[in-house]
Amino acid sequence: MNERIKQLAISTGIYDSLCDPYDRHNTGNPVGSIIDDLEKFAELIVKECMRMCEVTEMSFVTHDCDVEASGAITVKQFIAEHFGVEE
Repeated sequence: MNERIKQLAISTGIYDSLCDPYDRHNTGNPVGSIIDDLEKFAELIVKECMRMCEVTEMSFVTHDCDVEASGAITVKQFIAEHFGVEE
C-alpha cells in the first residue's frame, strides 16, 4: 500500500478495523482483499483529482491563461508525487 494512503487509512481508523482479529502472531496484517480494495479506491480518487487538474489546465489554455495552465499541471504533478500515483 502507498505509504501516504496507508497513513490516511490509519488516521481514520479504517486500517486498524481491517486488521485480522484472529492474527495470532500479532503481525498487524490487514485483511488482504479489503485493504487492496481500499487502496484502489483511494488511488481512483487521487487520479480523479489529477484529471480535474488537466480539465482546469485546458480551460486556462482555452482562455489564453498560460501561467495558470502551467500552475494546474504543477499541482497535478505534486498530487501524483505526494500520493505516489503514476500519471
